[in-house]
Amino acid sequence: MEAGLQRRVQRYGWDKAAEYYEGFWSEQLKPAQARLLELAALKPGERVLDIACGTGLVTFPAADAVGPSGEVVGTDISQGMIDLVRKLADERGVSNVSFDRMDAEQLGSLADSSFDAVLTALGLMYVPDVLRALQEQRRVLRAGGRAVAAVWGQRDRCGWAEIFPIVESRISSEVCPMFFQMGTKDALAQTMSMAGFVDVTLERIPSVLHYGSAADAIGAAFVGGPVALAYSRMDAATRESAHEEYLASIEQFRDGLAYNVEGEFVVAIGWKR
Repeated sequence: MEAGLQRRVQRYGWDKAAEYYEGFWSEQLKPAQARLLELAALKPGERVLDIACGTGLVTFPAADAVGPSGEVVGTDISQGMIDLVRKLADERGVSNVSFDRMDAEQLGSLADSSFDAVLTALGLMYVPDVLRALQEQRRVLRAGGRAVAAVWGQRDRCGWAEIFPIVESRISSEVCPMFFQMGTKDALAQTMSMAGFVDVTLERIPSVLHYGSAADAIGAAFVGGPVALAYSRMDAATRESAHEEYLASIEQFRDGLAYNVEGEFVVAIGWKR
């Protein structure tokens, strides 16, 4: 897919998903986000960049870790996400954060060597040129700084993965053509090394995505995630058939009315020498 088109799909797709994202995904993503923050080991007074910040699920814990003497800058390609997370920061009285809509591959307004840590929690899967994005992260890091990234794991370890072909068979979503690439084998660690990071380490985190009902599983898959833009273009009958096919694809994970869907995260950390 042409990179510019992919960026536009991501921008407007996440605008659609913004108001639903946290409600459907905050619990399910905690294992990856918690481990990312553990590896980052943020300290009071540090300056942190949170790329693809979404609704601040990592931004706000990071802000708490660096304290009032530190700062966290959150960026996202979606203006809807930025507007929402700014509102949340105001409501919560969090003053050591700022937010800006920005392409992960073009952090041009951020100065060289100006951050102690860069975090990317489940955002690199959507970036057309991951290597370029990681090179930009290294540019804005100070010497001795670290980048920590989490992505979804291998496709065959993510039980919800059929959502993409299910949507594509009904309407062109033009989203996430290489969604699972960074989670395959040691691709994330290799790409970080290619970007110039050293002492890169990677770990896999098996997980279970719990949804209390079919409605919750459908909401997360269709309106709270990356296919939200394509889903918004479906008529009622198409949506219903997509729902049925998706539930059939995760039937093996059903437990009564609930679903416990297998998943996997990959988390890696690298350092700027």
